Amino acid sequence: MTQESVSSSNDNDLTVIIDTGCANLSSVRFAFERLNANVVVSADFDVIRSAARVVLPGVGTAGAAMDALKQKNLIGLIKSLTQPVMGVCLGMQMLASLSNEHGGRSEQDITCLGLVPTDIGDLDSKGLPLPHMGWNQIDVGDHPLFIGIENGSYVYFVHSYRAPISEYTLASSTYGESFSAAIGKDNFFGVQFHPEKSAKVGAQILRNFLNMGTPQ
Repeated sequence: MTQESVSSSNDNDLTVIIDTGCANLSSVRFAFERLNANVVVSADFDVIRSAARVVLPGVGTAGAAMDALKQKNLIGLIKSLTQPVMGVCLGMQMLASLSNEHGGRSEQDITCLGLVPTDIGDLDSKGLPLPHMGWNQIDVGDHPLFIGIENGSYVYFVHSYRAPISEYTLASSTYGESFSAAIGKDNFFGVQFHPEKSAKVGAQILRNFLNMGTPQ
């Protein structure tokens, strides 16, 4: 479903994937379409504001991703959203306060969205290969995103940076150190792994997200 072909019969239950220009936009969109979701990729302020729920995707480095949001004037808009907002992979990390993944742009930490008060740092793999890439188990907390997901379920990760375990941890995993596989605060939450690549478990997580923000 393209931005021009949103079903008019379901416009009040629209899921918007913010068009950050990153490479995984299509795979995230296809994953929602497989669940028959009414989904659109857009950077249009009015479309994003009116959505029932919003996805913030991201791949690459935090520095480049935040620059892309600045160039599209999306930072203030994202911070103002009141519907459920889910970050995916780097999109999750962008919800945090700071990240040291500057990608060689500077030696200073990158200021992120500051919506979940935690900082992103290097994953201490304790000698295991980086990036952490492949299937790994998660332990989940009591959050609507993980309804029907059992502890020990496998999901697919690709990352070298992580959010530490904190009061904002919604799910955890271990690769060398234990880290946050999901974080959240209020209506903002995110997953470090790729639900769109995580088979049935990932599909259930996306389905749970689609059940949030549904008009009554």
